[in-house]
Amino acid sequence: MADFNFELVSPERLLLSERVSEVVIPATEGEMTVMANHAPTMTTIKPGVVTVKAADGKVSRYLVFGGFADILPTGCTLLAESAAPVEDLDRNLIERRIEAAKADLENGGLSDERRTQEEHFLAELTRLNGILVAF
Repeated sequence: MADFNFELVSPERLLLSERVSEVVIPATEGEMTVMANHAPTMTTIKPGVVTVKAADGKVSRYLVFGGFADILPTGCTLLAESAAPVEDLDRNLIERRIEAAKADLENGGLSDERRTQEEHFLAELTRLNGILVAF
C-alpha cells in the first residue's frame, strides 16, 4: 500500500509528522479516509477523533476540536484549533468545553448566526463526549 506525508498541527505544537498509509478525519460533511494519491481537497474539520495508520501499521488516535485539512495527492496537513492524543485526554477538558458552550448560549447577546454555530458546536461536543467513553 502506498504511503504519504501527514502532519497534524495545533496552535501549541506539531503533534505528528510522519509517513502514513491512511488517515480518517472528522470532516464537517462526514468522516473522510485520506490515502495516497487523494484528489486535492480542502475541508473543514468538526470536533472528533482523527485515526492515523502509520506506514508500519501502528494506529494512533487524536482528539481535535475543529480546524481544516489540506489534502494533496502527496500528503495531508490538518490544522486543528486544538488537538491532543486520545491517550493523553483529560475527560474534564471536554466537559469544561461543554459547560462553556452552554454558558455562552445562556448568556445571550449572540447573533442568530453565532447562536446556530454555538448550538452546533455544543451538539458535536456532546456527541464526542459519548464516543470517547469507548476509548
